[in-house]
Amino acid sequence: MPEILSVREHPEWAARAIGFFQKHWGTEENRVMYDDCITHALTASGVLPQWYVLSKGEAILAGVALLPNDLISRMDLYPWLAALVVEPEARGHGYSRMLVEHIRREAGCMGYPRLYLSTNHVGFYEKMGFSYLGEGYHPWGEHSRIYGIDTGVESCEE
Repeated sequence: MPEILSVREHPEWAARAIGFFQKHWGTEENRVMYDDCITHALTASGVLPQWYVLSKGEAILAGVALLPNDLISRMDLYPWLAALVVEPEARGHGYSRMLVEHIRREAGCMGYPRLYLSTNHVGFYEKMGFSYLGEGYHPWGEHSRIYGIDTGVESCEE
């Protein structure tokens, strides 16, 4: 059974997580960003940022982040579900939904009543209960759709 791991709580996964996110989201220009962000997240003083991997044995099947901002103009909204990706050969098993629900609960346990994301996908996140809120703008001139969802968590027990 796959397991969701917090990279902050399992720093031994940091190098693999960095490679995983770089492989899926990185370009030659931004590869160092994932290394820098995940490395500094390990010792961040606040609850954010958080990076998670869904692993099976030693393999990473999927990953996601919970961030204070997703490089979008709506900095009044936070936290953000970001960088969700499932390995192509691992798709079709509900791993995206599993990670989204995990992030939703984590955000709620951290005291956040809402969770946001930016994407250009239409239909995918609505199936998980997200509502379209409007457009947001990126520093590089593009725009994305912004979605939000209530975390639905009032208290968490360890």
